[in-house]
Amino acid sequence: MISDPDVVGLLYLVTIACFIVALKFLSSPRHARKGNWVGGAGMLVAIATTLLLEGLENWALMVVGLAIGTVVGLVGARTVRMTAMPQMVAIFNGVGGGAAALVALAEWHNAVELGSDETVSIVLSALIGSISFAGSAVAFAKLQELVSGRPIVFPGQNVVNVLVLLGAAALGVAAIAGAEDQWLLYGLIGLALAFGVMFVLPIGGADMPVVISLLNAFTGLAASATGFVLDSTVLIVSGMLVGAAGTLLTLLMAKAMNRSIANVLFGAFGQVQTAAVGGARADDGRTVRATSPEDVAVQLSFARKVIVAPGYGMAVAQAQHDVRQLADLLEERGVDVKYAIHPVAGRMPGHMNVLLAEANVPYTQLSEMDEINPEFPQTDVVLVIGANDVTNPAARHDTASPIYGMPILDVDKAASIVVMKRSMNPGFAGIDNELYLDPKTTMLFGDAKDSVLKLIAAVKAT
Repeated sequence: MISDPDVVGLLYLVTIACFIVALKFLSSPRHARKGNWVGGAGMLVAIATTLLLEGLENWALMVVGLAIGTVVGLVGARTVRMTAMPQMVAIFNGVGGGAAALVALAEWHNAVELGSDETVSIVLSALIGSISFAGSAVAFAKLQELVSGRPIVFPGQNVVNVLVLLGAAALGVAAIAGAEDQWLLYGLIGLALAFGVMFVLPIGGADMPVVISLLNAFTGLAASATGFVLDSTVLIVSGMLVGAAGTLLTLLMAKAMNRSIANVLFGAFGQVQTAAVGGARADDGRTVRATSPEDVAVQLSFARKVIVAPGYGMAVAQAQHDVRQLADLLEERGVDVKYAIHPVAGRMPGHMNVLLAEANVPYTQLSEMDEINPEFPQTDVVLVIGANDVTNPAARHDTASPIYGMPILDVDKAASIVVMKRSMNPGFAGIDNELYLDPKTTMLFGDAKDSVLKLIAAVKAT
């Protein structure tokens, strides 16, 4: 057992240092794996130190909880498909917020006398943690397609949300003012859970990267508030690190879409709209042109430079390994192959990086949007695999478009564009993509994985 407070403080300082170093490593895909190991080591030190503190009781319950959490975490992490990683991130994040709310509830129930500072921390932990838990659960359900990924709205929804949040805040103020009735915190948590659900329901699937980042920040803040409740410095600091990182990432994601946070959260972005491009034909007579794997294989085989623009469609089809195989085949023929990564492609920050890294695509071939956009005019062929809104030229000029002003991948500036897509259905923004009517664009319809496999066979036969 550890009884010396200086030793405890030193061990917790090691944990905090590990978390900071881990964040630094996680800023680059090249060092992300190392960052995970460093962060995991820091968490292991924190858990071991806490369990060895003098005076702890209920060891049996802690061991049972530790065993359950370890099994769930290991099994979940080892069995989850890379395409389902956003769902896992959402639900694990929600569990953190729920844990913070439960700790607050336990402290409120067990305390004989609470100071004002402790009460404020308990209220904030319960409020923010419950919102994060419920919101993350809805985000998980949307990503898992248990509920519609489109915005779910009803008249006066924002007004109802505000009233529910004000009700929760009023109960929190009553608790801080000195009322210690048990029902106050139960009522606060109930209203916060309802707000979390209604808060995420009207947000469309296209905005899930922003929502996940924001809810992650909420969980960090809830954990930090719990640290004040438990008088735990390491929990306070680590929670604030998560909160700050999540907030910064949220702002960066919103900037990448050229939208305000308020518009993301309250704009019901993603409702199906009637666009100017009427399905497969435009008013000026342009039509969508379908192509075959054999024709695309000829284009790719004799190209000097090819850029792959991946999107959620590639993730759904689990085509990343086959895309890597196709790229290797082209490189053997002297073709320069790169990957264009849009900041919000997929359903979580860095989703495309994670998928391609899992397929062992070299980091040197992954190029961020600002880096790759100047190269499109010198590119012979662009393969757009399941990416929709992030390649739509309407974002540049159509002021009526909901994605107007959003930075996009300039794939339309390449000499030739091949779009691999199941159908002409719009993306999560609910609008048609002008790129599909570009005279330089051809459509290879079908499941992305099947299409890539056919391309591989056709390239080999060319």
